[in-house]
Amino acid sequence: MAKNYDALAQDILEHVGGRENVESLVHCITRLRFRLKDESIADDDYLKQREGVVTVVKSGGQYQVVIGNEVPEVFDAVNKVGHLKNEVDRTEDSDDAPKGIVAKFIDLMSKIFAPILGPLAAAGMLKGLAAILSVVGMKDTGTYLIIQAAGDGLFQFLPFFLAYSASKKFKMDKFTAMALAAAMLYPSLVNPATGHALYTLFSGTIFATKVYYTFLGIPVIIMSYYSTVVPILFAVWFASKLEKWLKKVVPTTVKLFVVPFVTLLIAVPLSVLLIGPVFSWAATGVGDLLLTIYNGVPWLATGLIGGFWQILVIFGLHWGLVPIALNNVATKGFDPIIASSFTASFAQIGALLAIMIKTKEKKVRELSIPAFISGIFGVTEPSIYGVTLPMKTPFAISCVVAGITAAIGGLMNFKIYVIGGLGIFGYLSNIKVGEGMSNLLVSVFTTLLAFVLAFAITMMIKVPLLYSKEGETSENVAPVTETPAQMKGGDTHESRGIKEIFASPLSGRVVALSETPDPVFNSGAFGKGIAIEPSEGHIYAPIKATVQALMPTNHAIGLVSENGTELLIHIGMDTVKLEGKGFTVHVKQGDVVEAGQKLIDFDLDYIKQQNLPLITPVVVTNELEDLFVTEEKEVQHGDYLMTVLK
Repeated sequence: MAKNYDALAQDILEHVGGRENVESLVHCITRLRFRLKDESIADDDYLKQREGVVTVVKSGGQYQVVIGNEVPEVFDAVNKVGHLKNEVDRTEDSDDAPKGIVAKFIDLMSKIFAPILGPLAAAGMLKGLAAILSVVGMKDTGTYLIIQAAGDGLFQFLPFFLAYSASKKFKMDKFTAMALAAAMLYPSLVNPATGHALYTLFSGTIFATKVYYTFLGIPVIIMSYYSTVVPILFAVWFASKLEKWLKKVVPTTVKLFVVPFVTLLIAVPLSVLLIGPVFSWAATGVGDLLLTIYNGVPWLATGLIGGFWQILVIFGLHWGLVPIALNNVATKGFDPIIASSFTASFAQIGALLAIMIKTKEKKVRELSIPAFISGIFGVTEPSIYGVTLPMKTPFAISCVVAGITAAIGGLMNFKIYVIGGLGIFGYLSNIKVGEGMSNLLVSVFTTLLAFVLAFAITMMIKVPLLYSKEGETSENVAPVTETPAQMKGGDTHESRGIKEIFASPLSGRVVALSETPDPVFNSGAFGKGIAIEPSEGHIYAPIKATVQALMPTNHAIGLVSENGTELLIHIGMDTVKLEGKGFTVHVKQGDVVEAGQKLIDFDLDYIKQQNLPLITPVVVTNELEDLFVTEEKEVQHGDYLMTVLK
């Protein structure tokens, strides 16, 4: 049965400030990327601790909730429960838009490439597989041709895909944008029928170009836009501005066909005559500059990119290098820039494996296993945000090791021939027909070296604690405020043994159970526990548990934990009289709920109007040896509440 993410989605949406605080929402491989009207009202601390959320990152005007490999399902669930569009309308110059040219460019690349990142990686892997088929002598077979077409098709017609995603960013009709891309890729424009040039434009310069035909007397510079990135982005941007103006001036009765007609009539010639050539030269110039730096001191250039790559990923700055790398592959057949980042993911999972072996914290180990598996395939955000970055030292080790091994790769002239798969699938990007296997061997050597070095160094250090303090057990227990003198017979937690730690299911003022106005609760007849005078009308799961009982009037819920502790949460006194009015339940009997998951909403004002006490007992109903409760006078939901002893 497919996992239900609605509760997690509802919780995330609520703690980013609610639907009304969301300007837009997109996602990448591991993150929900919100644009919020007001980031200050989002509950960072809660979300970072929420089961199902790795961490929260704020960068480039985005509020990023890191989920991991399940982000597409969580994204769909957030859109469903919040009734959101995938991309809420937002003007480019709104207050929360990225400021500065560099920030805007990074944001642009992120928004445009994120939707096609999966197919892009898959296409690169297929091209690598085709290269292997060629190496083993199958280049002249139909098998090779079909696999090559499956992989190369996306790269050949990449401007089509970019036109579609750019149209969403620039708020342009997507089919008009794709028609513009189709015109720029039209075969006869790229390969003119005549073989005789009329004359040479810019003769004697690096921009010298043979002119084969003109448009209204204006020379047309022949450019191939297959596999390119930058020209189509600027072409769509210009067309979007033109389209927006036309929509204002063209009468509504003819707008349907006149707007795209005039848009294409103007945008296609201008893109072919000016925008395409200028920005093709610009992109190639930037790539040549970086390659010149690389050729001058290759080990330093690759070492810096490899060492800082994970930091670039954290802030989303790596998107700035993607179009340059794609242009290098399209124009030169190879790229050493993105290749320099290849060792980073292997250094990351090497350090993570050492942490998995050495840690005494159960939660760290539970987080590390899926993070390690995803890291093998190049998705390292769960590892970075969930484990190594909070620990600091292991993250620093992985960065240094990645830099050193990338520098070694630079000395050995390491490069990639296609922007393709991540992690172990990236090896397919290192193979090219006629180039032999030396580049692949360099790739395998440097990545394995990165993995082994990061693992070995991390094994030699003391692994920091994330969820415990020195001397605590390995179960990641919450801190207990009681002193040994307060425990029966002077026992300590260590001598008695902790069975379960419960967080507070609601926020409010802590009250002794004996002070509740109901004799059944204050006498302890239902069991031992504590009570809370609520300040907010929400009940959350205090621990991972199963909903054992749910009153038909929704005023009380019974839970049983994984260790068998039975807990009753009774909202108010005599609230059964309300017959369910003022209560909204988000779970049903038999559901397994995660710690922090919302269970019930209740209307504080309505219950007060009925003159009923709001004091809410939280009681362990099965027999137990003892329990200890917090000394705090006020708690927030999720704070430590009580400890059940074995």
